[in-house]
Amino acid sequence: MNIGVFDSGVGGLWILKHLQEELPGCNYVFFGDQAHVPYGTRQMEEIKSFSEDITKFLIEKNCKIIVIACNTASAASLLYLREKFPEIIFVGMEPAIKPAAEKTQTKKVGVLATPATFQGQLYNSVVEKFAQGVEIFKDTCPGLVSQIEKGDLSSKGTRAILEKALLPMLEKNIDTVVLGCTHYPFVIPLIKEIVGEKVNVIDPTSAIVHQVLRLLIEHQLFDEAILDKHGQINIFTSGNINGMNPILSKLFDSSLCLCVRQGLTHEKNIC
Repeated sequence: MNIGVFDSGVGGLWILKHLQEELPGCNYVFFGDQAHVPYGTRQMEEIKSFSEDITKFLIEKNCKIIVIACNTASAASLLYLREKFPEIIFVGMEPAIKPAAEKTQTKKVGVLATPATFQGQLYNSVVEKFAQGVEIFKDTCPGLVSQIEKGDLSSKGTRAILEKALLPMLEKNIDTVVLGCTHYPFVIPLIKEIVGEKVNVIDPTSAIVHQVLRLLIEHQLFDEAILDKHGQINIFTSGNINGMNPILSKLFDSSLCLCVRQGLTHEKNIC
């Protein structure tokens, strides 16, 4: 069973790690579009084009289920990809507004996401459906994705970006923060330092893992063996093949064989 996962960069590796921990017997093909990161400031049609090309690449790798591990790409292309490739099972990301609305006591919630995510129909529909009576404060955290791509997760520069976003929200009495970008869970420790213990920080990763498992079972693709065997992990990037090393070394045990390659146009194996 091959599961495809893609993101604009390293953020989706967080999703990949948790999928691999829960379903270690699956084979994974990850694609990070680091040549075009960040997606958040790009036009929706451009992101849709990138997503379609990557999807075709993952289908060529025999992926039957594809996780769009990127809120921005999901906002731009999830519905389009489902129509374009009806034979493929897609799992998309959406900001976790529903659990945030259920948890908040102050009825004030902060959302950290990219400009494209906030502009997308998916975000607006979720807010309209689940956030009635909740006041939402948004911030796009300019520069944060680039810091995380470099593996810079705790420097003064990274803290300054987060403080600029979060401190005004805290002054408005938020008690819940939604992470609307798959890059942002990498800085959860720093976020928690800033907001304190009384503020909920919602990472939708576990919900994505559960959705993948549910769909595997629903489509009769689930085998008990995927719970205790060890599959292969193949990682592709459209950027520099060394660009993922800082994050890979933080996430994955050295005993795992991670084959890192260049794509889409050509492949170079450095396993």
